[in-house]
Amino acid sequence: MIPGMGAVATTLIAGVEAVRRGFAKPIGSLTQMGHIRLGKRTDANSPLIRDFVPLAPLDDLVFTGWDIFGGNLYDAARTAQVLDRDQLESMRPFLESIEPMPAAFNQHYVKRLTAKKQKTGKNKCDLANQIRNDIAEFKSKTDRQVMIWTGSTEIFLEPAAVHQTLAAFEKGLVDDDPGITPSMLYAWAALKEGIPFANGAPNLTVDIPALNELSRKMNAPICGKDFKTGQTLIKSVLAPAFKTRMLGVSGWYSTNILGNRDGEVLDDPESFKTKEESKLGLLEMILQPELYPDLYKDIYHKVRINYYPPRGDNKEGWDNIDIFGWLGYPMQLKVDFLCRDSILAAPLALDLCLFMDLAARTSSLRRLGIQEWLSFYFKAPDSAPGVYPEHDLFIQSMKLKNTLRHIMGEDLITHLGLDYYGD
Repeated sequence: MIPGMGAVATTLIAGVEAVRRGFAKPIGSLTQMGHIRLGKRTDANSPLIRDFVPLAPLDDLVFTGWDIFGGNLYDAARTAQVLDRDQLESMRPFLESIEPMPAAFNQHYVKRLTAKKQKTGKNKCDLANQIRNDIAEFKSKTDRQVMIWTGSTEIFLEPAAVHQTLAAFEKGLVDDDPGITPSMLYAWAALKEGIPFANGAPNLTVDIPALNELSRKMNAPICGKDFKTGQTLIKSVLAPAFKTRMLGVSGWYSTNILGNRDGEVLDDPESFKTKEESKLGLLEMILQPELYPDLYKDIYHKVRINYYPPRGDNKEGWDNIDIFGWLGYPMQLKVDFLCRDSILAAPLALDLCLFMDLAARTSSLRRLGIQEWLSFYFKAPDSAPGVYPEHDLFIQSMKLKNTLRHIMGEDLITHLGLDYYGD
């Protein structure tokens, strides 16, 4: 169940159908193409992840969702202009068979978009219960459900009193509290129905005490936010490399150009602030300047996103990184990443749907609420109160795979390896 059936959602759904028909490979999807090592290196036992843990097969996936623009998914995919026309035409009947439901939307939270098709209600509680009714209808046709937000970035919000307890939040729904955004309506509705919720945007959504409480109460998993796709993926690789080698960083300047609807939304300063906060936190968490003041205390970190319509979904990220090494001598690294936003995001969305469904069926995971082991997929991982989030991509990968080993009763991999060399 997908709120926001635009570029990412249509690329995900068309891609799954292409894989099911044998037209393409699920490149970029850990659940479909990744292996997991079991036991020693010398055991040569590395099954595919999808053969090791009981994931839902792609043939069993059914899609629905909500959107503000109307039309079916073939129309939406043509508008998004991510996939080429021949590929879309080959799947046209399938995409035309999926028509999004009217969305709960409020332009106050996404200034640059105007809805053509939206729900109306007397208050936010009414709208949230309309979403619950949509969920109930979908439940009648399916065995299990997962919800993943691929809608636009909402304006920046600080946690407020309405977010602190479930009782305060539910009172806020009735009172039309401005601190409750459309994405929170979907999250509340999903969790109330016992459905896992993942957030592909940087909005303040389930990362509040009220919905954390509801997640644990209903045994409905939640996780981090904002898909880690392009520039931040590169940062989560390079920053650990500098820190591991004890190289200093004096400055990191990042800028992006993109021309899709995401770029248009982020052209609004209030929405950009939400994205900026999500992208800025990673370096400090990885580099730990409080532990390494000589290397990272004075780092200057700047992030910019520029809306450039001709580029469409094919965004470009430039990074200029000023580092220094032995005796303080300066060096530079420059990265130019010409990437495709939705092509990178779609396999992450697929993995999250399958892993969140697995978590909901695993007693030791679903009762936790936050699925920190899925930090691998997010710019802003969620973690337990008082525990800092892990941003290093390779630690995140180890945590994810060790969690899979743990729930399947296999030994964890420590990479110590001393037993290969005798006593």
